[in-house]
Amino acid sequence: MTRILIPTALQQFTGNVEEIDLQGSATVGDLLTQLTNEHPALTSQLYNKTNTLKPFVNLYVGDTDVRALRGMQTPVGTMTELSIVPGIAGGVDAPAINPAALISPERANETPLTNDEILRYSRHLILPEVTLEGQKKLRAAKILLIGSGGLGSPLALYLAAAGVGTIGLVDFDVVDYTNLQRQILHGTDDVGRPKVVSARESIRDINPFVKVVTYDTEFTSQNAMEIAKDYDILIDGTDNFPTRYLTNDVSVLLGKPNVYGSIFRFEGQASVFWAEHGPCYRCLYPEPPPPGLVPSCAEGGVLGVLPGIVGCMQAIEGIKLILGIGTPLIGRLVLFNALKMQFRELKLRKDPNCPICGNNPTIHELIDYEQFCGIRGEETEAVPVAPSEEITVVELKKRLDNGEQLTIVDVREPFEYAIAHIPGTLLIPLGQVAERARELNPDEEIILHCKVGKRSAEALGILKAKGFKNLKNVVGGILAWSEEVDPNVPRY
Repeated sequence: MTRILIPTALQQFTGNVEEIDLQGSATVGDLLTQLTNEHPALTSQLYNKTNTLKPFVNLYVGDTDVRALRGMQTPVGTMTELSIVPGIAGGVDAPAINPAALISPERANETPLTNDEILRYSRHLILPEVTLEGQKKLRAAKILLIGSGGLGSPLALYLAAAGVGTIGLVDFDVVDYTNLQRQILHGTDDVGRPKVVSARESIRDINPFVKVVTYDTEFTSQNAMEIAKDYDILIDGTDNFPTRYLTNDVSVLLGKPNVYGSIFRFEGQASVFWAEHGPCYRCLYPEPPPPGLVPSCAEGGVLGVLPGIVGCMQAIEGIKLILGIGTPLIGRLVLFNALKMQFRELKLRKDPNCPICGNNPTIHELIDYEQFCGIRGEETEAVPVAPSEEITVVELKKRLDNGEQLTIVDVREPFEYAIAHIPGTLLIPLGQVAERARELNPDEEIILHCKVGKRSAEALGILKAKGFKNLKNVVGGILAWSEEVDPNVPRY
């Protein structure tokens, strides 16, 4: 009997089942064939048209990458657990690193600690692993935080409290009410303000000895190298794949460690990518998942406490790297499941064919990451929608006020419908549209909406493929309805 662990991002293709027990297979390849026969929708998510595993999908026998064994021919006779880890995973043991590579003794001792600093950091100074010399290293260190949101919040607060001397913050966003559930750098009075401004004030309140350098701009191929070149460590607090690949490539090209973290609903991941000592992010995933497979926090949700846990793990790894203590998460990926309160560790492998840190790299400068990853974001439509297939919320309200009997289909999830909905709409979640299309009359005009317009655009494409011709997609979805038609409808 082999237990297959299905990650959250793929559970939508297995009927929301997270563990599947299979038996009677000889190899990993046979096992996946049995799995996709039982859940056909998984096939296109795992395999290319050439029937090879997609590059963003990794498989693990226990904690070992299948690629380190015999690939798809790995026997499963004695196997008890196979993990599918898409989008963020990977197998060498973490080597020892030389802390002097980050902070030299000369740099650490440039300025003595003041009496106030000694008192502030006294609980560090009495740790044999830190002492006065280690605290000086922390003060001399420069860490760049890319993102000051969910992960960036605990990172910034704890690194500042620990006495990291210079913290750089890159973020071009402003504080929104929906951020406050998890982004503890910011408060209610900060709504509408630039995040880097709010973050700088919070950090200075925690520790006025810390120098805060803000970059109220998007981290792009044009500015990333210039921003990052003077920092010792890059910490990835991003929430999108283009910036994640950009952060990785900058760290490799500059020879700097990249402390990685990611969150999704109730799950988190953390690792340290440092190409000089182990794998980089591209070693695990030469290509990102397709747009739409992993929803954003705005679309998929996230437990507010989760980034606090993962961000603190990243902060610990950053401090360990500065001090040169412990075993860093190089060559290891930690998976955290909050619902089970379970930590798992997977070994990561450096890929000799990696396009940026392998034996014969092909990437020598930064590229167009939006193009590489595909344009992403909750506002992006999964399928093209012609202007003739769109309807604004104002136009929809006018037609309803005129007494037209319209078939309006809401393709969000039931828990979203409970938060806010347009009266009289029919709820058919996107995952059910194909099978429930028979409930709709193809001769009638069907108006589709969701939260912002992306999922309803996908639903429109599904119905078009089934022969429906008179379809309309509501531009902006329920959020536009709340903003332009009925402000009493809650926003979320």
